Amino acid sequence: MTTTSLKLDDTDEELQIREALRCVIDPEVGVNIVDLGLVYGIDLGSEGLKIDITMTSPACPMGQLIMDEVQAVAEESVPEGVPIEVALVWEPAWEPAMMSEAARAVLGWEPD
Repeated sequence: MTTTSLKLDDTDEELQIREALRCVIDPEVGVNIVDLGLVYGIDLGSEGLKIDITMTSPACPMGQLIMDEVQAVAEESVPEGVPIEVALVWEPAWEPAMMSEAARAVLGWEPD
């Protein structure tokens, strides 16, 4: 399963938010969270913006920093007043296969 693939029904705004999230770098590995496969979902609708993200491990010491950066990017990506929820999810569990080819190359991961 590749969570960095786009849904077929992603809106232009959701695609723009996904692209903006590329500036959020996991400081432990130096790769953006989109290419790492940490962004599980972006939903922009009438009720606001919801971004589902995960971490490489529940013990990730940078989790709060990453969530704060995602929140900041989200706030810059939608008009003021739009409700924003950044949700930390653990299902499905992250695995290296969720990374983009570019991230695997940077980190030296060989395909399974």
